[in-house]
Amino acid sequence: MDLLVNLYGNRMHALKARAEKVDATIRVALPPEQHIIKDWVRTHFSEYWVSEVTAAMAHQPPGCLIATVDDQLVGFACYDATARGFFGPTGVCEDQRGKGLGVALFYHTLAAMKAHGYAYAIVGSAGPVDFYVNAADAMPIASEKQDIYQGLLRIEQKPQGTQ
Repeated sequence: MDLLVNLYGNRMHALKARAEKVDATIRVALPPEQHIIKDWVRTHFSEYWVSEVTAAMAHQPPGCLIATVDDQLVGFACYDATARGFFGPTGVCEDQRGKGLGVALFYHTLAAMKAHGYAYAIVGSAGPVDFYVNAADAMPIASEKQDIYQGLLRIEQKPQGTQ
């Protein structure tokens, strides 16, 4: 399900306040870091997300933000990766979840989108819908079960022992 977030909504102030309490550095990724970020995303998430990070990093400034703790990469968030105005993908490593990093990445990415002139952000194929609804009053977009990822080429898993 795709969700719509109003970047001028009242919840943005509350989201900012929550993000400011997070003990991490959130910043725009630098192009020389791209290989590190892509390897990290490949290890923790998926090759599909590596492709989206690649697209987000191609913008100037890059549409990829990272979260670091003690100079270690612990999370990322992208925008304008698969489509303009889209937030995501985003992820935080398992041992750092529950510490507010997702909220901080979400807020800072939305703030970057707003600074680039967006009034709304679309969260494409939102995984944790309740997270986005609670964090920013995200609203479902009626779609008849169709989205931008319809028809996406997928890697098929072959049974072991076959070629």
